[in-house]
Amino acid sequence: MRNRYLDLLRALAIVRVVVYHVTGWATLTLVFPAMSVMFALAGSLMAASLDRSGPSAVGRRLRRLLPSLWVLAAIFVPAMLLTGLPLTPKVLLWAFPVADPPANYWGALALSVIWYLRDYLWFVFASPVALWLFRRAPWPTLLAPYALLTTIEFGLLPAAPTVLREFGLYFGAWLLGFAHHDGLLRRTANRVLVPAALALGVAGAAWIVTHPGPRGYDLNDIPLGNALWSAAFILVAIGRAPASAAWVDRSAVAGRAVTVLNRRALTVYLWHMPFVVALTPLVDVVGWSHQDPVGLAIRVVLVFALVGAVTVLVGWVEDVAARRPPELFPGEARPVPARGVAAGRPVPAGGAPVPVSPAPAGSGRAALPAPRAPEEHTLKLSAR
Repeated sequence: MRNRYLDLLRALAIVRVVVYHVTGWATLTLVFPAMSVMFALAGSLMAASLDRSGPSAVGRRLRRLLPSLWVLAAIFVPAMLLTGLPLTPKVLLWAFPVADPPANYWGALALSVIWYLRDYLWFVFASPVALWLFRRAPWPTLLAPYALLTTIEFGLLPAAPTVLREFGLYFGAWLLGFAHHDGLLRRTANRVLVPAALALGVAGAAWIVTHPGPRGYDLNDIPLGNALWSAAFILVAIGRAPASAAWVDRSAVAGRAVTVLNRRALTVYLWHMPFVVALTPLVDVVGWSHQDPVGLAIRVVLVFALVGAVTVLVGWVEDVAARRPPELFPGEARPVPARGVAAGRPVPAGGAPVPVSPAPAGSGRAALPAPRAPEEHTLKLSAR
């Protein structure tokens, strides 16, 4: 059973990432630390997959992650090779990005979001051992990434590789996803969880204010502040997540949007940045300045429109990767098989199965055909 509240959080996170990259508003990173939320939700899903499938969940997660990247690479890697990217063995990292794949002068920015997949891959590989450790020593395991990041930020590991720094920055959020899946956050009393969130938030805010980055208080430039602030946000937003949120689907439009964004989250994430980069000089030429609210609004609409178009064209790859029937528009209503098929009841030639109403108990009478019910439809929802 899908938790639509978590689906809503993921959808909002994806929208926030796109809007941030179009507008550059640093405030958005503080109001909604989207990347950490996405890693926390992914960690919760990974823990569920490991419980269900064991270590084979690693391969299944990679199978769902990589095909969308391969589609992107099939288009952009040849384009970069034709515009100056040297053909070296490192180009193979575009097939399996355990490190930053090479890019030319324009691809470095247009495809900069690949770092998320790099971190995701490492976190998936680490998850079987991490989940084992977490369930035996939850608090030391949970605190380890934050201790690692603090050590790096205070200069005690000056030559720390990028992957190690990213473990310190985002793996704590991933582990909080483990804590959510295992019910640890839910079982933590408010008298403990709320003060912990407040303490983390205050510590993160203090670090952010005293260590601004080149773009001011943009969390992306302040790793330790980012990790602490995001942990506080996750404790509240996910730690107190409702068990269900049927209200998300009270509006058919809103419910469908949440479904589409969850089913196509990776496609939207991978493709939005190339459009942001491509549109920036074009909209400047016609006078839609990024400093003008109307110009910004036009940019946002154009990026979402282009992302929507490419999602229709290639988003079905996510369905294939997840072994779902491919759809151009996810979440369409599908007919439910008529009742009685599973029970092996006969089907008249050329017709639908005839439901049979049970005879009253002890009546000794044969069961009679029940009136035919109208065709039923349901909204099919599934995991990303």
